[in-house]
Amino acid sequence: MSKAPSEIQRSPITPESRESEPRQPQTLTVAGPLSPAPGSTSATAPARAATPAPAKRRDAYFDNVKYLAIVLVAVAHAWEPVMDGSRTARALYMVVYTFHMPAFILVSGYFSRSFDMSAPKVRRLVTGVLVPYVLFETAYSLFKRFAGGAGDTEITLLDPLFLTWFLIALFIWRVTTPMWQSLRHPLPVALTVAVLASVTPGIGDDLDLQRVCQLLPFFVLGLLMKPEHFQLVRRREVRLMALPLFAGALLFAYWAAPRMQLGWFYRSSAAQELDAPWWSGAVMTLAMFGCALLLTVGFLSWVPRRHMWFTVLGAGTICGYLLHGFLVKGAGYYGLFDRYEWLKGPAGLAVVSLVAAVAVTLLCTPPVRRALRFATEPDMNWAFRRSPAKR
Repeated sequence: MSKAPSEIQRSPITPESRESEPRQPQTLTVAGPLSPAPGSTSATAPARAATPAPAKRRDAYFDNVKYLAIVLVAVAHAWEPVMDGSRTARALYMVVYTFHMPAFILVSGYFSRSFDMSAPKVRRLVTGVLVPYVLFETAYSLFKRFAGGAGDTEITLLDPLFLTWFLIALFIWRVTTPMWQSLRHPLPVALTVAVLASVTPGIGDDLDLQRVCQLLPFFVLGLLMKPEHFQLVRRREVRLMALPLFAGALLFAYWAAPRMQLGWFYRSSAAQELDAPWWSGAVMTLAMFGCALLLTVGFLSWVPRRHMWFTVLGAGTICGYLLHGFLVKGAGYYGLFDRYEWLKGPAGLAVVSLVAAVAVTLLCTPPVRRALRFATEPDMNWAFRRSPAKR
């Protein structure tokens, strides 16, 4: 989910949502004999079958998608300080950045299909997206000011810092969901918005609207997807085709690594801001959309469908996403990568990748999720009006 890696590079899952899955068969609970009502002539009443409403279960497949995507996000962030001078590392970075946020955004769109601006869903949007944005935008600003030594860092909610851009983007996309669902051809319209944004440098940095617009098509595509589309993606033929697809992408990225600006992958700048002719913005937007879509399909096809050891971590990806940035930036502020030059070699790249994957995995665990619930899932009933009682 900026100018090529800036001091604070923005990047995802992700937002957290409750997936629906085919309901489990419910066991009918038969109540015992009821006491006879006053005046009743029968000693007993017929037993009644109690059928409680089935609870929703999380879909293991989508939890696996979110966890694996968030691992790619964290690993790619960890590569930024150590990939300079390594063509292979830069190529890997380019491939991962092509699809990891589009995949996360597409899934976010898929689970936003039911958003209708009703009071309960607006409350969930505010408490689950907007409040975390305010808290973590403030936290990252203070972290940069005190830990990073940038004393002039201002706390502003208009210029998302580092990875907080995804939260405000998700808020904007979800609020506009009813509009996209009312259009006859929403995806072409969203692509048009993305193309126009890529040739309009005047959009500026407020709320990271450049990135909001350029990544919008993936959210809209998610809104259009149905369960059967994911069944098609997971077919064996698609998995087999994904192998040469990723191999070709890596070969092309290796060729393009010294020739292509990373700014195209961040989708946060207009073509003119990348010192490219204006028309290249339209070409690259459509080309990057196509490449991201293909790699996303390849990625989704290889995600396990069954319950895995890491499936439970899919419910905590919001914590892994929001917290891993402190580790990555903290290491940079501490000068870790400058002190240990070997981290910039092949062995160092492997170590950094492993540490990042393990760290974000730990940050997605249930204990961390419970500890961070005050910020990611705050109880704010006091801030909302009670729904009128139904008569």
